Amino acid sequence: MSVPSGRTANPVPAARRPRLLILSFSPIASDARVLKQVRLFTPTHAVTTCGYGEAPAGVARHVRIPDELVSWRLSRGDLIARRFARAQAHQEVVAWARAHLEPGDFDVVLADDAETVPLALWLRPPGGVHADLHEYAPRQKEGVPRWRIFVAPYVRWLCRNYVTRADSVTTVARGLADAYRREYGIHAGVVTNATPYREAEPTPVGLPVRLVHSGAALPDRHLEIMVDAVGLASRDVTLDLYLTRNDPAVIDALRARAAALPGDRAGRVRVMDPVPYAELIDTLARYDVGVFSIPPVSFNYKHTLPNKLFDFIQARLAVVVSPSPEMASVVEQYRLGAVTADFTAASLAATLDELTDAQVAAGKAAAHAAAQELSAEQQMTGWWDAVLAADRRAAAVDPTISVPSGRSTETGESA
Repeated sequence: MSVPSGRTANPVPAARRPRLLILSFSPIASDARVLKQVRLFTPTHAVTTCGYGEAPAGVARHVRIPDELVSWRLSRGDLIARRFARAQAHQEVVAWARAHLEPGDFDVVLADDAETVPLALWLRPPGGVHADLHEYAPRQKEGVPRWRIFVAPYVRWLCRNYVTRADSVTTVARGLADAYRREYGIHAGVVTNATPYREAEPTPVGLPVRLVHSGAALPDRHLEIMVDAVGLASRDVTLDLYLTRNDPAVIDALRARAAALPGDRAGRVRVMDPVPYAELIDTLARYDVGVFSIPPVSFNYKHTLPNKLFDFIQARLAVVVSPSPEMASVVEQYRLGAVTADFTAASLAATLDELTDAQVAAGKAAAHAAAQELSAEQQMTGWWDAVLAADRRAAAVDPTISVPSGRSTETGESA
């Protein structure tokens, strides 16, 4: 049909990228898990981040939460009186974010941790909300009596009333996913804290065998078990611990404990200064065996599947871990090294004594063989699939949205 003179046909709206909000009450630019989400989606989505600190690279917009606002600060009176809806609505970060984010501005929201999910739902994205739960939230700080008595009921309320309304959910380990399903009927997929793939070859086993651990210096991790084990071991081994200074008293105590090792064990253990994460994997690659022993003092520690395990794999190290079910499953399935009989220093020392050079070399080779499969690029499929489903729901409402046909090659996958 011709267009009458002096009039123009209605133009076809230009296609646009899906508008994705990544919401996290953390410093996103230094939050390893959230930063992986940012890097996964910025090539294909118009990504806005809302969190603390500077804007991560590549985002279209960053809504920076003021540093003086504290995400975990809740009204004590409201918690005691079980006025959870009021506590949530008046929480200072939530109130600030509601004043700086607008419902309808985003097609999809990716909400990190249970505390952000009510805000994500309030934004009413047409594609829906994906919730990524970094821990088993209802038992996050169960070792702290005040948290267990006053805050845990609030977190359980969040899970019952909000996380259950998310369109899709992921968490970091199968044991946590099972607990969410058992307690709340939440069917969560698993996206591990895997490390980006690193091209490398295993190095020869050293003499002495070089053990390494990296992570946070926290008292409830009982890092002294690893120090004591090296002191008990007959095998010629050394241990370097690269620890962030979460608790300087823990670091001082570990250095004193290492210095007090008897006889020829003295000097076997060093507590090193932390290195930037960009340098960590190359630093770890100078060693032979990554070690992590952690007693199951809490539900989340029992089911821990930490990023350090995947760091060890990308560094092409053999691995020795305590019999924590999630870690043990990975080590045994991929033949990465050894699992101790229990959580004691004596058990770890016995495992080290039984570990031959040939077994260490085999563990390093197994890490090399598994590095691609256990990389972040492969593990992030759970996030990609969930957000892509949300993109399609949004596009059914707004046909101008161009749903990505595949992951960008920048994420390590073909388009």
